[in-house]
Order: sequence, then structure tokens, then C-alpha cells
Amino acid sequence: MKLTSMRPRKIEVEPGTIMNFWAPTRIPNKNKNAVVFLHDFVGDGMITWQFQVLALLRKYAIYVPDLLFFGGSATGDSRQTVDFHAECVAKGLVALGLQRCTMVGFSYGGMVAFKLAKLRPELVESVVATCSIPALTESISKECLQRLGFPRWSELLLPNSVDGVKKLFEMKKLFSLEMKSSLLPLW
Repeated sequence: MKLTSMRPRKIEVEPGTIMNFWAPTRIPNKNKNAVVFLHDFVGDGMITWQFQVLALLRKYAIYVPDLLFFGGSATGDSRQTVDFHAECVAKGLVALGLQRCTMVGFSYGGMVAFKLAKLRPELVESVVATCSIPALTESISKECLQRLGFPRWSELLLPNSVDGVKKLFEMKKLFSLEMKSSLLPLW
């Protein structure tokens, strides 16, 4: 990615909270629309979005944040909510000089994109989301966990057995294939 005129930038969005953003190395042409890609829970930004970034880099100003606890982004803050992630992403994008953008989110990244659009409508022009919902309610959460065969999200997202890791990566592979085949034709 460094060869594509993007580089990682660590931004302290608030005391004790650092986010890594892949961003253009120079200020983008004002005629280029900005696109922000938000990843899911299984990979970091560039692992999830590298093919889309490469395909769209010439036409758009691309930004790829690593959500907290991925790709060098971390916090000591106890707020682990979609609202907190959305605010951190917004603060980082503003620090990078972004004024308006299209958010593209996959799975959890889609939820963050929807929340960010609600919290900061002056920043978010539009949202494109795949494999996502606007908000995770308790009933949706329970139904999803039942279908996946897990009693709690922590057992799915932080497996403590080899079988759990295998199942997590099988789901990641299925979601990634679905995302790549459904999103690229839109551009």
C-alpha cells in the first residue's frame, strides 16, 4: 500500500486512544470524492479492503481506518460501543482534513458507518453497507448467535479453541467472498 501513495498515520483522537488511518500521502485533489472503508471484526482495514483500494485509488481519495484493537489502533477507554468507534473515526478523519465523504462499511464497519452518518451528517454524504444492519438490537443479536451456534459474541469473536478459530475463519472467508463479489460491480 505504501507504493500506492497511501501511508499509515497514527492519530491520537483523544487522550489514550490512538487510531491508525491509511490515508493519501498528499492532500487529495478537491475534485476527487473521498471514500472511507470501514472493516469488520475479523481483519484490519487493509486486509479487508485492499482489492477495493487498489481498484478505486486513481478515481477517489481513499481513507482506511483500522478500528480500535486492529492494525495498531488501541484505547484504554472502557467505552466499547458503536458510538465510541464512530466518534473516534470522525475525529481522526477531521484531523486528516476530511470534510465530506462516502462511508463504505462491511459487517460491523457498516454499523459504525450508519452511526457516524447519524452523529455527524455534515461529514457523511452517503453510506454503502454490506452484510450489515443499521443497529444491532438485542433480538437481532440473539437470533444471529443462535443461527451461528454460539451462546455469546465473545465466544465467536475471541475463540478459545482450534475449532472456534476454524469456524471464525470459515465465516470470514464466506463474508469476504460475498463482499468482493457484491461490492465491486457497484463502482
